[in-house]
Amino acid sequence: MTNARVIVVGNNKGGSGKSTIAMHVAIALIKAGQRVATIDLDNKQKSLTHYVENRRAWARETSLDLGVPAHMCFETVSGRSSEVETLGRGALAEIVERLGRSHDFVVIDCPGHDTYLTTFTHSLANTLITPLNDSFLDFDVLGTVDPNDFKVTGISHYSTMVEEARRQRSAHDQPAFEWVVLRSSVHARFTQQAPGRRSLE
Repeated sequence: MTNARVIVVGNNKGGSGKSTIAMHVAIALIKAGQRVATIDLDNKQKSLTHYVENRRAWARETSLDLGVPAHMCFETVSGRSSEVETLGRGALAEIVERLGRSHDFVVIDCPGHDTYLTTFTHSLANTLITPLNDSFLDFDVLGTVDPNDFKVTGISHYSTMVEEARRQRSAHDQPAFEWVVLRSSVHARFTQQAPGRRSLE
């Protein structure tokens, strides 16, 4: 297991701000003097990859030292056989291990949908960041809410998956990861909805 701290930004809902958060975290760490590598697991949309490429190109054009992380976009293996999935998990683990030898932090941006790598990637985390927008539609990623009293009545598929990732870490004698849930945006209209706002908080 790598000595670098692994930060996974995950949420099974698209549009929650995962790639933006991943980039802000990476750049903040670089500005704090840390050696940072980033991995984009969404090899279709490649939002984080495009962001890094654009930042690198702008730094080159302007001769500014903007601070750019070492970056790679992980190409998932096609197919869904158990052998293919095992190969994919092994390849990702090897990349994280390799990057961890020369970096202090490895930031992994997960896609907004479930893949065979999702649980495994979460199990690699020392810190899991789950960004949410201010809505009960987004909160549904974490659990179900009673519309009358706003109490949480159950956990979601994603929360169940997070617990499975924690069990996998425990099975390998790894400490439990920190799980940080943050609001990635706050709408002005929502600030007036006090009961709902307090429930989400």
